[in-house]
Amino acid sequence: MAKEWILNSAMNRFQLNFKRNVGAVSEEIRKCAPKNVEEWESYYFKNVKPREHIEELGKKLYVKITEVISAEVENITEDDCISYMYNMVVDRTFDGYMTEIKTIYGQLQEILNVKIEPASDEWDRLYNVDFFIEINGKFIGLQIKPVNNASHIPEIYKERNLQKNTHEKFTKKYGGKVFYIFSVKEKNKKRIANPEIVKDIRNEIERLERI
Repeated sequence: MAKEWILNSAMNRFQLNFKRNVGAVSEEIRKCAPKNVEEWESYYFKNVKPREHIEELGKKLYVKITEVISAEVENITEDDCISYMYNMVVDRTFDGYMTEIKTIYGQLQEILNVKIEPASDEWDRLYNVDFFIEINGKFIGLQIKPVNNASHIPEIYKERNLQKNTHEKFTKKYGGKVFYIFSVKEKNKKRIANPEIVKDIRNEIERLERI
Protein backbone atom coordinates (compact mmCIF):
# COMPACT_ATOMS: atom_id res chain seq x y z
CA MET A 1 0.00 0.00 0.00
CA ALA A 2 2.85 2.40 0.83
CA LYS A 3 4.44 1.81 -2.58
CA GLU A 4 1.12 2.44 -4.35
CA TRP A 5 0.63 5.66 -2.40
CA ILE A 6 4.06 6.94 -3.44
CA LEU A 7 3.48 5.99 -7.08
CA ASN A 8 0.04 7.57 -7.16
CA SER A 9 1.17 10.78 -5.42
CA ALA A 10 4.13 11.24 -7.77
CA MET A 11 2.07 10.44 -10.86
CA ASN A 12 -0.52 13.08 -9.90
CA ARG A 13 2.06 15.65 -8.88
CA PHE A 14 3.90 15.47 -12.19
CA GLN A 15 0.65 15.10 -14.16
CA LEU A 16 1.75 11.95 -15.93
CA ASN A 17 -1.84 10.68 -15.89
CA PHE A 18 -3.23 13.82 -17.51
CA LYS A 19 -5.08 13.68 -20.80
CA ARG A 20 -2.14 15.12 -22.73
CA ASN A 21 -0.01 12.19 -21.57
CA VAL A 22 -2.31 9.18 -21.59
CA GLY A 23 -5.18 10.33 -23.76
CA ALA A 24 -8.88 10.69 -22.97
CA VAL A 25 -9.11 7.25 -21.36
CA SER A 26 -12.65 7.71 -20.01
CA GLU A 27 -13.96 8.59 -23.44
CA GLU A 28 -11.91 5.96 -25.24
CA ILE A 29 -12.98 3.05 -23.04
CA ARG A 30 -16.61 3.94 -23.72
CA LYS A 31 -15.91 3.90 -27.43
CA CYS A 32 -14.26 0.53 -27.06
CA ALA A 33 -16.89 -0.94 -24.71
CA PRO A 34 -14.57 -3.87 -23.88
CA LYS A 35 -15.81 -7.16 -22.48
CA ASN A 36 -12.51 -7.82 -20.71
CA VAL A 37 -9.24 -6.07 -19.86
CA GLU A 38 -7.38 -7.74 -22.72
CA GLU A 39 -9.77 -6.22 -25.24
CA TRP A 40 -9.34 -2.79 -23.70
CA GLU A 41 -5.52 -3.15 -23.66
CA SER A 42 -5.44 -4.06 -27.34
CA TYR A 43 -7.72 -1.16 -28.26
CA TYR A 44 -5.77 1.37 -26.18
CA PHE A 45 -2.35 0.53 -27.60
CA LYS A 46 -3.70 0.52 -31.12
CA ASN A 47 -5.96 3.60 -31.03
CA VAL A 48 -4.83 5.84 -28.19
CA LYS A 49 -1.17 5.54 -27.21
CA PRO A 50 1.43 2.91 -28.13
CA ARG A 51 2.87 0.59 -25.49
CA GLU A 52 6.26 2.28 -25.83
CA HIS A 53 4.75 5.61 -24.84
CA ILE A 54 3.39 4.20 -21.56
CA GLU A 55 6.75 2.60 -20.87
CA GLU A 56 8.41 6.01 -21.33
CA LEU A 57 5.95 7.56 -18.89
CA GLY A 58 6.81 4.81 -16.40
CA LYS A 59 10.52 5.54 -16.80
CA LYS A 60 9.86 9.25 -16.31
CA LEU A 61 7.89 8.46 -13.16
CA TYR A 62 10.82 6.41 -11.86
CA VAL A 63 13.21 9.32 -12.42
CA LYS A 64 10.87 11.74 -10.68
CA ILE A 65 10.62 9.49 -7.62
CA THR A 66 14.24 8.36 -7.37
CA GLU A 67 15.88 11.64 -8.35
CA VAL A 68 13.58 14.62 -7.79
CA ILE A 69 11.54 13.44 -4.81
CA SER A 70 14.50 11.66 -3.27
CA ALA A 71 16.56 14.87 -3.38
CA GLU A 72 13.69 16.82 -1.85
CA VAL A 73 13.29 14.26 0.94
CA GLU A 74 17.01 14.42 1.74
CA ASN A 75 16.69 18.17 2.30
CA ILE A 76 13.89 17.79 4.84
CA THR A 77 15.06 18.09 8.43
CA GLU A 78 13.44 17.04 11.67
CA ASP A 79 12.87 20.73 12.46
CA ASP A 80 11.04 21.10 9.12
CA CYS A 81 8.67 18.31 10.12
CA ILE A 82 8.09 19.71 13.60
CA SER A 83 7.45 23.19 12.21
CA TYR A 84 5.08 21.86 9.58
CA MET A 85 3.03 19.88 12.10
CA TYR A 86 2.89 22.86 14.44
CA ASN A 87 1.81 25.13 11.59
CA MET A 88 -0.90 22.71 10.44
CA VAL A 89 -2.32 21.98 13.88
CA VAL A 90 -1.97 25.39 15.51
CA ASP A 91 -1.54 28.25 13.05
CA ARG A 92 -3.70 27.12 10.11
CA THR A 93 -6.45 25.78 12.33
CA PHE A 94 -6.54 29.06 14.27
CA ASP A 95 -6.51 31.16 11.09
CA GLY A 96 -9.42 29.19 9.67
CA TYR A 97 -11.33 29.41 12.93
CA MET A 98 -10.84 33.17 13.22
CA THR A 99 -11.79 33.72 9.59
CA GLU A 100 -15.04 31.88 10.17
CA ILE A 101 -15.78 33.78 13.36
CA LYS A 102 -15.03 37.15 11.75
CA THR A 103 -17.26 36.29 8.82
CA ILE A 104 -20.20 35.51 11.11
CA TYR A 105 -19.74 38.47 13.43
CA GLY A 106 -19.53 40.68 10.36
CA GLN A 107 -22.90 39.36 9.21
CA LEU A 108 -24.39 39.99 12.64
CA GLN A 109 -23.01 43.50 12.76
CA GLU A 110 -24.64 44.32 9.46
CA ILE A 111 -27.97 42.71 10.35
CA LEU A 112 -28.23 44.30 13.79
CA ASN A 113 -26.68 47.62 12.73
CA VAL A 114 -24.65 47.81 15.94
CA LYS A 115 -20.95 47.74 16.67
CA ILE A 116 -19.67 44.30 17.67
CA GLU A 117 -16.26 44.15 19.30
CA PRO A 118 -13.94 41.26 20.16
CA ALA A 119 -13.87 40.30 23.82
CA SER A 120 -10.71 40.45 25.87
CA ASP A 121 -8.74 37.33 26.70
CA GLU A 122 -10.01 37.68 30.26
CA TRP A 123 -13.64 37.62 29.15
CA ASP A 124 -12.96 34.67 26.91
CA ARG A 125 -11.32 32.79 29.75
CA LEU A 126 -13.73 33.72 32.55
CA TYR A 127 -17.04 33.98 30.73
CA ASN A 128 -16.63 32.07 27.43
CA VAL A 129 -17.45 35.17 25.41
CA ASP A 130 -15.94 35.84 21.96
CA PHE A 131 -17.53 39.22 21.16
CA PHE A 132 -19.67 41.83 22.88
CA ILE A 133 -22.18 44.57 22.16
CA GLU A 134 -22.22 47.60 24.44
CA ILE A 135 -25.59 49.21 25.11
CA ASN A 136 -25.89 52.07 27.62
CA GLY A 137 -22.90 50.85 29.62
CA LYS A 138 -24.24 47.30 29.68
CA PHE A 139 -22.79 44.43 27.68
CA ILE A 140 -24.28 41.61 25.63
CA GLY A 141 -22.00 38.60 25.18
CA LEU A 142 -21.71 36.57 21.97
CA GLN A 143 -20.15 33.17 21.58
CA ILE A 144 -19.68 31.93 18.02
CA LYS A 145 -19.49 28.17 17.52
CA PRO A 146 -18.49 26.68 14.15
CA VAL A 147 -20.41 23.43 13.55
CA ASN A 148 -20.04 20.81 10.84
CA ASN A 149 -23.76 20.75 10.09
CA ALA A 150 -27.10 21.28 11.75
CA SER A 151 -27.00 17.82 13.34
CA HIS A 152 -23.96 18.93 15.34
CA ILE A 153 -25.91 21.69 17.12
CA PRO A 154 -27.40 19.46 19.88
CA GLU A 155 -23.85 18.52 20.92
CA ILE A 156 -22.96 22.20 21.22
CA TYR A 157 -26.04 22.78 23.37
CA LYS A 158 -24.63 20.21 25.81
CA GLU A 159 -21.44 22.26 25.94
CA ARG A 160 -23.55 25.36 26.45
CA ASN A 161 -25.07 23.83 29.56
CA LEU A 162 -21.59 23.27 30.92
CA GLN A 163 -20.80 26.96 30.35
CA LYS A 164 -24.10 28.14 31.78
CA ASN A 165 -22.56 29.28 35.05
CA THR A 166 -19.96 31.46 33.35
CA HIS A 167 -22.62 33.09 31.20
CA GLU A 168 -24.81 33.74 34.24
CA LYS A 169 -21.84 35.40 35.94
CA PHE A 170 -21.37 37.59 32.87
CA THR A 171 -25.03 38.65 32.91
CA LYS A 172 -24.92 39.37 36.63
CA LYS A 173 -21.83 41.56 36.29
CA TYR A 174 -22.47 43.27 32.95
CA GLY A 175 -26.26 43.27 32.62
CA GLY A 176 -26.72 41.57 29.25
CA LYS A 177 -27.29 37.97 28.26
CA VAL A 178 -24.83 35.76 26.40
CA PHE A 179 -26.00 34.32 23.08
CA TYR A 180 -24.74 31.33 21.13
CA ILE A 181 -24.40 31.83 17.37
CA PHE A 182 -23.81 28.67 15.33
CA SER A 183 -21.72 29.01 12.19
CA VAL A 184 -22.01 26.43 9.41
CA LYS A 185 -20.06 26.30 6.15
CA GLU A 186 -21.94 25.69 2.90
CA LYS A 187 -20.27 25.88 -0.51
CA ASN A 188 -17.28 27.84 0.85
CA LYS A 189 -19.57 30.38 2.52
CA LYS A 190 -20.44 30.73 6.19
CA ARG A 191 -23.94 31.33 7.41
CA ILE A 192 -25.68 31.59 10.76
CA ALA A 193 -27.18 28.17 11.41
CA ASN A 194 -29.63 29.42 14.05
CA PRO A 195 -30.94 32.67 12.49
CA GLU A 196 -33.72 32.88 15.08
CA ILE A 197 -31.06 34.05 17.54
CA VAL A 198 -30.94 37.40 15.74
CA LYS A 199 -34.42 38.28 17.03
CA ASP A 200 -33.41 37.32 20.57
CA ILE A 201 -30.31 39.52 20.41
CA ARG A 202 -32.33 42.41 19.00
CA ASN A 203 -34.85 42.05 21.83
CA GLU A 204 -32.02 42.14 24.36
CA ILE A 205 -30.61 45.27 22.75
CA GLU A 206 -34.01 46.96 22.99
CA ARG A 207 -34.36 45.88 26.62
CA LEU A 208 -31.01 47.38 27.57
CA GLU A 209 -31.81 50.58 25.65
CA ARG A 210 -34.86 51.07 27.86
CA ILE A 211 -32.90 50.78 31.08
